[in-house]
Amino acid sequence: MPTKGMRSLLFHHKAPSFSRNSSPSRSSISFPTPRRNPTAGLNFSDAMIEEVIGNAAVLVIKWDPEASGYAKVTSMFYESKTEAHQFIKSVNDLQKVMHYLVAEDPTSEKLVHGHSLMQIAMKRLQKEFYQILSTNRAHLDPESVSTRSRSSRLSVSTSDDEIDDGALTDEDVRFAGESLSDVEQVSFVAMADLKSIAECMISSGYAKECVHIYKIIRKSIIDEGMYKLGVEKFASSRIHKIDKEVLDLRIKNWLNAVKEAMTTLFNGEKILCDTVFAVSNSIRESCFSHIAKEAATLLFEFPQILVAKSKNFSSEENIFRLLDMYTAISENWPEIDSIFSFESTASVRSHALNSLIKIGESVRSMLSDFESSIQKESSKSPVAGGGVHSLTLRVMNYLSMLTDYSNVLADIFVDFPPPAKGLLPEFDIPQADESSAPPICHHIAWIVLILICKLDGKAKHHKDVSLSYLFLANNLQHVISKVRTSNLQYLLGEQWIAKYEAKVRQFAVNYERLAWGKVFSTLPENLTEEIAPDEARLIFRNFNFSLDEAYRKQKSCVVPDEKLREELKASLTKALVSVYKEFHDTHRVSVGSARNLALYVRLTPEDVAHYLSDLFSGTTESVSSSSRRRSR
Repeated sequence: MPTKGMRSLLFHHKAPSFSRNSSPSRSSISFPTPRRNPTAGLNFSDAMIEEVIGNAAVLVIKWDPEASGYAKVTSMFYESKTEAHQFIKSVNDLQKVMHYLVAEDPTSEKLVHGHSLMQIAMKRLQKEFYQILSTNRAHLDPESVSTRSRSSRLSVSTSDDEIDDGALTDEDVRFAGESLSDVEQVSFVAMADLKSIAECMISSGYAKECVHIYKIIRKSIIDEGMYKLGVEKFASSRIHKIDKEVLDLRIKNWLNAVKEAMTTLFNGEKILCDTVFAVSNSIRESCFSHIAKEAATLLFEFPQILVAKSKNFSSEENIFRLLDMYTAISENWPEIDSIFSFESTASVRSHALNSLIKIGESVRSMLSDFESSIQKESSKSPVAGGGVHSLTLRVMNYLSMLTDYSNVLADIFVDFPPPAKGLLPEFDIPQADESSAPPICHHIAWIVLILICKLDGKAKHHKDVSLSYLFLANNLQHVISKVRTSNLQYLLGEQWIAKYEAKVRQFAVNYERLAWGKVFSTLPENLTEEIAPDEARLIFRNFNFSLDEAYRKQKSCVVPDEKLREELKASLTKALVSVYKEFHDTHRVSVGSARNLALYVRLTPEDVAHYLSDLFSGTTESVSSSSRRRSR
């Protein structure tokens, strides 16, 4: 451990540790000559040495927890910041004198006395360190620390110009209180006190004792925080047995935990650790790694276990949970990379990165399975009224929701080539410049094309050809509508939308021609040409019959999309009513008597327009019955 080298600056690593009651003989102490004497160039007179040891003895004996009941139950840092500051300074001065004596007079009685005082002082500081950590758990929790760091950015530096020897005086505390809230003030003071103690103990060769206390207390806080966030350790072999509801809750807890852990829990602990042990990079790394590594590993290995072991995680909708998890890690990656930057915590970064890789693999596999499910869909039952097929609804809902994760999907598919160029028609290639479209755009366009091809095959299941065209128009319109109202519009582009809108219009024209062509054919080409009364009556009768037949057949048709429905009705009404009106106005009088008029000319142009306005709602009612109902 790195701290061993620090402690050996004063005491040989094989030297026995001395208790308060032991009085080591001079021969039992081994003081190796330090490689670099911090007191080199300084000369201490006997009087100065006596003064330093004497000053230290007064404070050390006063606060010896084994020498008085007062010292045993009272915190020096809580009782008087000024005296605590003097205690730290005295110990540091004592250490300098001991270094000097090691070099100048290693058998000195003063060195033995100084060593005894140092051991008592370290026990006192060890006790103070533990008390500050324990009694300030609420104020040194990661949230408080990270909040204080974000809001105040105050330094707890222990430079000579700011806080001499790392200790805060009572005046320093009052000054800090002027700019900090109550909670922040307590946190600020506790961190500064811990830092001054840590620096003193480390420089005195007692890093091991200091670090041991810190690791135990702080690790319990991190573990407790993870537990409160709902992140628990569980056997990977049992994950496939977890109920779906329980698994959903675990994922929800995990998503929240990643955000909280990176912004508060681990971030706050890193700030505290960096502050308290600012004097030593190796100790900072050792402490933070011991405290946070296990909890962070538990957090970031969860996605890997989930995709590898859970049988309940193969359904289509779970891709969105995976994408949420991928987003959580990728959005917090800068913090992960920064907070766990130590070499000893590299495994945490690896776990997070491997989770991204495993999630990406699962997402690509799920999307491939989804594509296969479209191709394998084999239902042959025609959709009533030529409406939107359930396959269209499922696929487009799925794709439109997927595109809410466009950026994440672009990252997941960045190194995976799109379908071969020859497989996509020219106008199905997203964006004008094919090379500028990321692979995910081509993957989505390919899936939509598979759907459209599948719908083309399903249209043939309708016995009525006109209904096949209406089916295609309805389904393609639904596809376009979903594209326009989601991020699909940015992936597929306006060119793609325009091309398929043209196809919808062509399908609508074909439907109109095949479904209503017979009605148009009952009227002569020259609508105003003079004809005999018998021929006029025959034309009116044929028109009534064919209109009633077409109306009854088409009345059950549905057009769910309001825009397409109104466009279809408007186009049909404009075409049919206009020609019928011209024939009606020209030849109505030639039919003959009022009886013949009522018998043959049953519909005015307004009636025809009114009946057509009832189309595509999916109800079944003939023109004649509707006419009788209205006549009543």
